[in-house]
Amino acid sequence: MPVITCIDDLKRLYRRRVPRMFFDYAESGSWTEQTFRENVTDFAEIRLRQKIAVDMTGRSTASEMIGQPVAMPVALAPVGLTGMQNADGEIKAARAAEAFGVPFTLSTMSICSIEDVAAHTSKPFWFQIYTLNDDAFNRAIIGRAKAAGCSALVITVDLQILGQRHKDLKNGLSAPPKFTLPTMLNLATKWAWGIEMLQTRRRFFGNIVGHVEGVSDPSSLSAWTAEKFDPALNWDKIRKLMDMWGGKVILKGILDVEDAEKAAAVGADAIVVSNHGGRQLDGALSSVRMLPAIAAAVGGRTEVWMDGGIRSGQDVLKALALGAKGVMIGRAFVYGLGAMGEAGVAKALQVIHKELDTSMALCGETKVTSLGRHNVLLPSDFLDRYS
Repeated sequence: MPVITCIDDLKRLYRRRVPRMFFDYAESGSWTEQTFRENVTDFAEIRLRQKIAVDMTGRSTASEMIGQPVAMPVALAPVGLTGMQNADGEIKAARAAEAFGVPFTLSTMSICSIEDVAAHTSKPFWFQIYTLNDDAFNRAIIGRAKAAGCSALVITVDLQILGQRHKDLKNGLSAPPKFTLPTMLNLATKWAWGIEMLQTRRRFFGNIVGHVEGVSDPSSLSAWTAEKFDPALNWDKIRKLMDMWGGKVILKGILDVEDAEKAAAVGADAIVVSNHGGRQLDGALSSVRMLPAIAAAVGGRTEVWMDGGIRSGQDVLKALALGAKGVMIGRAFVYGLGAMGEAGVAKALQVIHKELDTSMALCGETKVTSLGRHNVLLPSDFLDRYS
């Protein structure tokens, strides 16, 4: 086993081990993938301010997210089909997050069900719901999340319709994979993945199959989206979902200051500045570009988090410095899960934590809660300093 020192190391192992359709599902965006790429590259334009002769002892990355103590202000984002990246993947990721001391969020479109994850963990996790056009299902699944002890509801608000993702269409993405000739040829090279998958019964959308009728292809994410996701979503419907839940709510998918204002007005406990990992509106700005304006507008009324493009502890530091109180990571933990299972998710969290802690020290900070605009330089700052 090679030495793992960064998230890219996990990504390389992940690519070798996981079937192409599931690698492409995680590692792609919509249309031209401009926004998908800029989520990452825009972080690279932000520079850190090095400070010296500062006592670096006694550092702490501990913080809180919606009142929940966390080892670092990082939560595992909801990612669909995680159980196709590695057998029983949601259970493994939830266990790793629990052991590390950060929140795990289970997707509606997970392979392991709410009940599966609850049975294999000892602390509450968060549950993510899409805005479906089926009130009976919404009530039922929210009731199941409450019964499982979930401590927060994450409502994804940027997926009323599915952005066109060319790779998913070409690969015929489904769970479990359909046995076309190209798929079978690719699976033949991923024998370790296949052996593990044969040893689990969890190979379908565990939260949905058997709970909903009226979908033409229950193995297809695109079929679910076209036939069950609600294109008529509005703020009244978001309030209705919040009322159904009656607990802490995070609205994920905010990329506009006006929308952030509305989210704060309806009483969201937190919002996630997000463009769905570049998988919805291609050509939208990266999350980190929109973060400062949104944090300035509503950060005093609701917690502002972000996701999209975070591949290192330095990226976490930059997001916190620009106004986020926390971040969510998706691809970074999926790389670890696909590469090494539960141990890979733990390794991804360890890598990010080490980078965050070391970078804080070199920036002259000992507490993650003290990070701010003074720790970073933006391109406009470079021009000011060197003109």
